[in-house]
This record gives sequence, structure tokens and C-alpha cells, in this order.
Amino acid sequence: MLRKMHAVGFALVLMVALGATAVRAETGTVESGKTSVKLSAEFAGALESLGVTAGVIDPSRVYGGSVTFPVTGGAVDLATARGEIAHSGGLTLSAGGTEVRLQSFTIDTTGSAPVLTGLVVVNDGLLGRVPLFDLQLPSGITLPLKPSENGKLRIKDVGMTLTSVAADALNSVFGVTAFTPGFNIGMANVKVVFDRECDSDDK
Repeated sequence: MLRKMHAVGFALVLMVALGATAVRAETGTVESGKTSVKLSAEFAGALESLGVTAGVIDPSRVYGGSVTFPVTGGAVDLATARGEIAHSGGLTLSAGGTEVRLQSFTIDTTGSAPVLTGLVVVNDGLLGRVPLFDLQLPSGITLPLKPSENGKLRIKDVGMTLTSVAADALNSVFGVTAFTPGFNIGMANVKVVFDRECDSDDK
């Protein structure tokens, strides 16, 4: 009887270990990459009309009208597209004596809908992490996600609109009513590089 119990226990441990290995094989660890955002003319025009000046936080850069945010890490389940992608850099919005920093962005697809969150800092005071932009993924994405042979995955034409939380925060900080939920922020192109353990099915 004792021998049978040991055999059953060993079988359960083996099943758990194999199951964990299978989960790890589907989830790719993000090593690097970048997200480039082409800000919409509507958003740029709204900032100008309000007298708000936009800037970038190092190491973000502006190239040809797009702002790039380096990817610093994260993980994505290739089977479900659930995951988080972390970034460095950010944006600044300044008017009068008020400066708002939106930084340390994270693309989060673990919830009911994809969203980009960020730390919000007002005049050097940290408000916290806020859902900033709702993300609209392009049509035609199929699962499982398939990185290229060198571990790269690109997702183009991701729509970005202002969340209600971010709209309320910006209106409150700048004393305006111009920021509305669903406002078109721009279009993003995301490129991530997985570690070499994340194999492609295209080899």
C-alpha cells in the first residue's frame, strides 16, 4: 500500500513538473525592443490650443514625428497574447507652472481589454500608476503569436485612445475640460525581442 502511495505521489509530482514546463515554453520573456507612437494631429492640435507643450523623458526620442519608448522587459504568453511589456522613458506635458510626467509605461493585456498604464508625476509629486490609454489591436492577429527566427515580434497599427481616468486627471491638473475619454492619441508600432528560448514555429 505504501509503495502504491509513493508511486501515485511521484506521478503527481511528475505531472505538475511537466505542466509547468509546458507553460514556460508558451511564455516568452521579453529582453528588449521599442514602441514607436505617431501622435495624432487631433491630439497635437488640442495640446497647442490649450497652450500645453509636449516633451520627452530620456531615453525616449523623437524621430520623424514619432516618439519611441525603449522596451525594458516583460513576458507574453504566445498562446493567448496575455502579458505585460515594460518601457523606459515617457512624455512631459507642461503649461504655466504645471508639469505632468507620464513615464514607465506598461502595455498590459492581462485584463479584460488591452491598456497602457503609466506612472503619473505632477510637479515632482507621484500620483501613482494610472491606466492612460486604451489600446485597439489591429485586425488579423492570429494565435498563437509567432516570433521570427531571431526572436522578434512586431505588432503594427495599434490604436491608442485616452482612458476616462487619464482624461479626468489631465482636466483636473490643467483646469480644463478638453480631454475626453476615447480621444484619439495616435497609432503605435510595437517591436519586442524575446530571449532565445522563445522558439519560432517558422523555422
